[in-house]
Amino acid sequence: MAVVRFHLVSTLSPKDVLGVLTDFGPSRATAWPTIDAGHFEVHGLGDTWAEVTEGTAAAWERARYDWEPDGDTVTVTTLDSKLFGAGGGWVFRMTPEGDGTRVDVELTRQPSTFKGKMLASLLPLAAPSSLRKSFAGPLQAK
Repeated sequence: MAVVRFHLVSTLSPKDVLGVLTDFGPSRATAWPTIDAGHFEVHGLGDTWAEVTEGTAAAWERARYDWEPDGDTVTVTTLDSKLFGAGGGWVFRMTPEGDGTRVDVELTRQPSTFKGKMLASLLPLAAPSSLRKSFAGPLQAK
């Protein structure tokens, strides 16, 4: 199992960060650089959850998002993934910081294939800076 942890500081309020993370409208594929329209599908959506497939041809995942409307955490459970299969996921925790929000991110991958295990072994080294960059735009991070 690979675990990657990093944080960024957003200029948005915690409520606005939650809104960006849980906006599954048609603009999601243009807002997030790691999602293309051809690999974005909302399978189900409720007030505090969503099941979506998102990503690119190279790396997509189907996941369930869970959150509380006034909460500070979004939990994403990977149901299936091109690279890693089911298991693992993401946890986003928002904490007010100054005029913005500190967003602590934890990514867990539980690969089942040889290729997935090789990629997972590289995640702790390569992923924090590249993931921080991919989240910086949508979350308006410094």
